[in-house]
Amino acid sequence: MEDLQTTNSVQELQKKLYLKAKSDVKFRFYALYDKVYREDVLLEAWKQVRKNHGAAGIDKESIEDIEREGVETLLRENRAELKEKRYKPSPTRRVYIPKPDGKKRPLSIPTVKARIN
Repeated sequence: MEDLQTTNSVQELQKKLYLKAKSDVKFRFYALYDKVYREDVLLEAWKQVRKNHGAAGIDKESIEDIEREGVETLLRENRAELKEKRYKPSPTRRVYIPKPDGKKRPLSIPTVKARIN
């Protein structure tokens, strides 16, 4: 039940922002930062990151590692860093993936923590 409420609150926020942007094309959102560190927004971001099964970033911390250590702890730390404006994204891990023509294309993989924020 909690998951449904969380999703609904984030969807409601998205809908309100969308409707405001569509109703007044000249309106500028200057204060969205406080929306980023809302608990429900961070939890929804975690769910999306987890659902995508992404690879570990430069810190080599995988989604499974975070689940073992505690998702709540990570989200609480992320929220505090964002709220206090201390968050600094880590460097990304660079890998090269093959293209159909035999060449390779660079791909940057952010840390799981950075994907949530």
